[in-house]
Amino acid sequence: MHKIAYLFIFSVLVLTACGEDDTVESPIVQSESTFTVSVEEDITFAEGLSHDNTSTIPYAIPLKLDVYYPDNASENRPVFMFIHGGGFTGGIKHKPEIVEMANYYASRGWVFVSIDYRTTEELGVIQGMSPEELLTYYKGMAPPEWIENTFEGAESSDQVQQAIAMYLSQRDAKAALRWIVANANTYNINTDFITVGGASAGAITTIALGISNHEDFRDEISIADDPTLSTTNLNDTYNVKSMVYFWGSNIKLDVYEGVYNLERYDRYDSNDPELFMAHGTADDPLTPYEEALELQSIYDSLGIHNTLATIMQPNGQPAGHGAWNGVIDGKGLYELTFDFLVERQDLNVE
Repeated sequence: MHKIAYLFIFSVLVLTACGEDDTVESPIVQSESTFTVSVEEDITFAEGLSHDNTSTIPYAIPLKLDVYYPDNASENRPVFMFIHGGGFTGGIKHKPEIVEMANYYASRGWVFVSIDYRTTEELGVIQGMSPEELLTYYKGMAPPEWIENTFEGAESSDQVQQAIAMYLSQRDAKAALRWIVANANTYNINTDFITVGGASAGAITTIALGISNHEDFRDEISIADDPTLSTTNLNDTYNVKSMVYFWGSNIKLDVYEGVYNLERYDRYDSNDPELFMAHGTADDPLTPYEEALELQSIYDSLGIHNTLATIMQPNGQPAGHGAWNGVIDGKGLYELTFDFLVERQDLNVE
């Protein structure tokens, strides 16, 4: 049996009167599937306002997530929160590929959290509504300036709702991450080792979560207009260490900057989380490969470590959208992301 060397990451915290060393011990993970995985499904992490096909006033619904964790005695586990895709019009947290990925990571020592969020399915019926009617209908769900900007740029009611769902999904994803921090002790999570990832719309949401400020997509609507905000662990904060992006884009931050008249990319800085991207060159026009190249260029200009894995189909052809079976040199998505996270987070591997 090999002797395990425990590595430590040392950080210096500057306090009011003096400097002080605070030792952060890196979690231990397994190179192979080792642990039995326990699953807790449909945990309510917050509430959010919603519409159905007949409602005229928004009402609160529960927002849910699934937690996968290893059956071990570790009190020092990294966490990986994953956000499903679906074009902001649907999608599920228990998509088979996500469940497979969750078991891959949890069986190796991670806590893996898969979240649901509000999509256009929770936005009711708005055909024929004027901008003024939309502002009343979606009061408390999206900021007025977001609704007005959306109405001006959309060509159909479906596009209006998709853009509003982009805002809602971000608000919900941030609430889910705050829930994870608030419940870290329950699952023995080390919040110094937070990874957020997603596929397609989930990757778009991941980028906006990791790059935006804590108050963005949170404070634009007051608790008076959205009472469900009080269910979202507002006193908790997070620090994302790594982001994992499968065939996404930068569009949500572009929209945010457009709505609030911000300079392009002024949300990015050298303290942003490191980034792993998997994207195929045959992706569709909504999430083209060029989006990954653009993000890589931004990250390179700031000196932030990033990896772009240009994935292929198993038959050697360029991969398209949703290429869960994508590979590079025989390695699949789970193994590629595992290698990135272990190396860049200095995790100990047994």
